[in-house]
Amino acid sequence: MSFNLFKLGVILLAYNHHADNIMTIQVPLLINGKFIQSESTETLSVLNPATQAVLAEVPLATEQEIETAVLGAKAAFKLWRNTSVTERARLMFRYQHLLKAHQKEIAKILAEDTGKNLEDAMGDVWRGIEVVEHACNIPSLLMGETVENVASGVDTYSIIQPLGVTLGITPFNFPAMIPLWMFPLATACGNAMILKPSEQVPLATVRLLELFQEAGAPAGLVQLIHGTKAQVNQLLTHPDIVATSFVGSVPVAKHVYQTSTQHFKRAQCFAGAKNHMVVLPDADKDTVMNALVGATVGAAGQRCMAISVIVFVGKTIEWANELAERLSTVKPNVWDHPDAAFGPLINKSAVKRVNALIQSGIDQGANCLIDGRGIKVEGFPDGNWVGPTLFTGVTTEMDIYTEEIFGPVVSCINVNSLDEALALVNANPYGNGTSIFTTSGIHARKYQHEVEVGQVGINLPIPVPLPFFSFTGWKGSFMGDLHAYGKQGVRFYTETKTVTTSWKAPSAHAPNMSISLK
Repeated sequence: MSFNLFKLGVILLAYNHHADNIMTIQVPLLINGKFIQSESTETLSVLNPATQAVLAEVPLATEQEIETAVLGAKAAFKLWRNTSVTERARLMFRYQHLLKAHQKEIAKILAEDTGKNLEDAMGDVWRGIEVVEHACNIPSLLMGETVENVASGVDTYSIIQPLGVTLGITPFNFPAMIPLWMFPLATACGNAMILKPSEQVPLATVRLLELFQEAGAPAGLVQLIHGTKAQVNQLLTHPDIVATSFVGSVPVAKHVYQTSTQHFKRAQCFAGAKNHMVVLPDADKDTVMNALVGATVGAAGQRCMAISVIVFVGKTIEWANELAERLSTVKPNVWDHPDAAFGPLINKSAVKRVNALIQSGIDQGANCLIDGRGIKVEGFPDGNWVGPTLFTGVTTEMDIYTEEIFGPVVSCINVNSLDEALALVNANPYGNGTSIFTTSGIHARKYQHEVEVGQVGINLPIPVPLPFFSFTGWKGSFMGDLHAYGKQGVRFYTETKTVTTSWKAPSAHAPNMSISLK
């Protein structure tokens, strides 16, 4: 099967999710510049979460296929690292042009296997494109430093060099944005990469890599491998892979980080979150309400930066009833329905888990203002549907507070002051994102300075930085030292070499019996 046929099949699926009988295709691997059928006899079904229709079968790559991919990436790296930085930048310029031209096509593909509505899927692709735009500036980002005459006739300068073969492991909830966080910047820095997307949503990643090749990426520079824990472990322990980038759940992040570092690899692992939004009495109520509707249940709450806890300060807890009214009008539906505010959860297991947590909130004494369990979507009885769910009277001991729910479930907590709100947020083990809504610059300044969270929004609910900054989760939300994209992303994918030179006349070289530069 040629990849063109695969591409055609995926695009047809994006327009035919109502069909009952669609020919199942196998998702290809990309090894050494060719999209190939895996020789593996083990596959997993890629399901449409709104219908349970099988979109494709994803193979679990064999040990030999992984070995071939790593060796090919190692060979590609040896050539690519010597490619001029300006040519690497030109590749990124060509790539971002193709991504923009095909943005809607990619969005439709990922909407089919994630269930995201089209607007959200378009945003998924666009936030990835912004990282590629940033990678176009790679010559400036790789500039070192120079100091002349650090000693008499002695100069010191630093140069920034790539690492080698890197590994990217991406989650189901952002199948365009997160891969585009990783392989464009890694390769712009001069590295090669093995990319392992979520086995639940591999289709958009294949299209991203086809366009990367169309832009002129050399064969083997990015290799595409599919699989689950066995394949990931083989990659994590492979001696020729030098760095790992990961986004996913807390248990898997811990495993990836520990395994990578135990094998002396550099690692950055982005994990769970429990993002709090603090609402002060001086905040504008309409602004708060509008922000909360999208930030809490958008993408069915399957975002690591979603607002899952609202900290109402003082009498603002009275706004919870109005929020419940607004959320009750927000309905899930299939991705191309004009009224789809968000889509289904990714799979049946997620529905079961979210529903169980909702029940635990009720059992543990929280007040459920809206219960999204059992919501029906006409024409799609088999979808993984959960509607907006809102609790008040939540305490920090309840499971709906301590667990990352990853569904359209929101907990409201009432405190008396900004200081209490800060204490609550800072006591939480996660530190991915937080926001505060206020018209007071004094209160906003205090919050941003004292809160122990890596990404802070002021009158902005989801403060995901643009890629000339870095994605800076803290505490239990991140394992590693250098964060994704921005300057830290460049530092993660490179190493610094410091060179000290001495060009003196021969007669000036007298013996130096100390370690001092003279």
